[in-house]
Amino acid sequence: MSTRRSFLKTLAGTAALCLSPVRELAAFTLGESDPASFSVVRGANPEAAARKAVELIGGMKSFVSTGDVVFIKPNISWDKKPEQAATTNPRVVEAVVRMVKEAGAKEIIVADNTCNDARRTYKRSGIREAAERAGAEVPFVEKRKFVQRNLGGEVITTWEVYQKAIEADKIINLPIAKHHGLSSVTLSMKNLMGLIGGRRDLLHQKLPQSIVDLTAYFKPALTILDAVRILKANGPQGSTLNDVEKLDLIAASPDPVRIDAFGITLFGESVKSNNPLDYPHIEMARKRGLGRADYRNGGYIEVNLG
Repeated sequence: MSTRRSFLKTLAGTAALCLSPVRELAAFTLGESDPASFSVVRGANPEAAARKAVELIGGMKSFVSTGDVVFIKPNISWDKKPEQAATTNPRVVEAVVRMVKEAGAKEIIVADNTCNDARRTYKRSGIREAAERAGAEVPFVEKRKFVQRNLGGEVITTWEVYQKAIEADKIINLPIAKHHGLSSVTLSMKNLMGLIGGRRDLLHQKLPQSIVDLTAYFKPALTILDAVRILKANGPQGSTLNDVEKLDLIAASPDPVRIDAFGITLFGESVKSNNPLDYPHIEMARKRGLGRADYRNGGYIEVNLG
């Protein structure tokens, strides 16, 4: 069976490519009987926690096949240091790249369409150095690398999409858990906005529907939530280190809805609600068959590494 990437190449330049998104769904398992399809790992070592979280849900080889091109999407959007918790922890990024490489990936790409200047954010976040050290390509997301595609969404129809992301065999979403001034929280689904171009600010008018559209289109094979440090106020950039809380936590699942539902519970009184069902995008995504909101049911496992 050919990969999604080879299928896209076969159709390149034809009208069929623009009609509907093509995504591989094999890793998107949500069954009640799964031994573990959602893991939470607490531990002071981010690399060890990330590895354990993926191991508990079947290991990286359950999501990445030999010869795959894998696109890893961390949050690299802001010109901030790792301790400011505005960008994904570079130690988590490095661990994930190493796991993907060990699983047999042919090519690994780590990138984000940043808000601040990418030459600063890639360096200051520590992500470029960490990802390259582990064996990934870390390109700047250039405007010429976006292509128009029909996303088939309820709000987002035709939009600019980053070509390297849609040509990859698998997408791994690697968000950090943060407060957000507009949406209250930003977790896995909103992190996918870094895979599109154009006037992203226009999507803020219908943000819940928009991020559900993006999740339905990109369908990441795996989502790993970085909550080593979370940004509890003044997001998405933060103001001072007083906005940051160190949790030493990693969550992993093929289900982005469960990841977001769980992530919402981490913020305490700093957000409007700790109930996932109070966030419109959770219910919208559930109704569209993208995952489940009751993250503790159907193969939930939690481990403390100390």
